[in-house]
Amino acid sequence: MRLGILISGRGSNFEAIANAIARRKLDAEIAIVISNRANAGGLDIARMRGIPLRVIESRGMEREAYDKLVIEELRTHEVDLVCLAGFMRLLSASFVEAFPNRVLNIHPSLLPSFPGLDAQRQALEYGVRITGCTVHLVDEFLDSGPILLQSAVPVLDTDDVETLSARILVQEHAIYSQAIQLLVDRRVTLQGRRANIAEIEA
Repeated sequence: MRLGILISGRGSNFEAIANAIARRKLDAEIAIVISNRANAGGLDIARMRGIPLRVIESRGMEREAYDKLVIEELRTHEVDLVCLAGFMRLLSASFVEAFPNRVLNIHPSLLPSFPGLDAQRQALEYGVRITGCTVHLVDEFLDSGPILLQSAVPVLDTDDVETLSARILVQEHAIYSQAIQLLVDRRVTLQGRRANIAEIEA
């Protein structure tokens, strides 16, 4: 399966996916890394690994016009699955329609709790005892698509945003590649918004 990775920042989840492929824990290849910011740290990771990359600056562009450019680039590289890895833009309905049930995102909370920005801060301020991360299929709404995998992380009394974020990130790196492999293995079927995961046959 050919992956298109969209990033805006440091690219730690992109790097975790690349590491899983290198260790043969994930049966996929990264066809292209696209960033909407020229200074995204993840671009250096792509350069060091020799992975094709493209910067398509989003500043000042309307969502539909920007998404059209990204769609064209992904299609040029024959991408099968789009993976958002810290991509700080809400996708348009036309983007989702271009890759139906083939766009994945990872979010640092147990959705549907704490969608949007600063999920870790939201969890701390609300006072929950358990939070975590979620890999979900993307629809045209914010952090609302069908959920594939989740991992729980306890919230400690001593936690601040940085310490909680760091522990959640460890789980993000683990489950994102696992979720991609579920799609590679065609183990996911959708019933409404519920994602059913088929067991591996013995």
